[in-house]
Amino acid sequence: MYKVVFTERAIRDLKKLRSEARKRIIKKIEVYSTSPEKYSVKLSHPKIGSYRFKIGDYRVIFDVIEKNIVVLRIGHRKEIYR
Repeated sequence: MYKVVFTERAIRDLKKLRSEARKRIIKKIEVYSTSPEKYSVKLSHPKIGSYRFKIGDYRVIFDVIEKNIVVLRIGHRKEIYR
């Protein structure tokens, strides 16, 4: 199992979301952290991060460093890649 680490930017992104969305995202990240390679997609342009989780209409952008999942950004699918 990987340890999930949130950057300050990811925490700010998470705080901006409604509480239902926030709870759902945190719960899914916990599930996905057991095997991130199974649930993630490698990004073609690693400018903002290397991988993403798709959670409903939201995307979680992250990097894997050793046994840590470093969450970089969290946002709606329309806005996250800008």
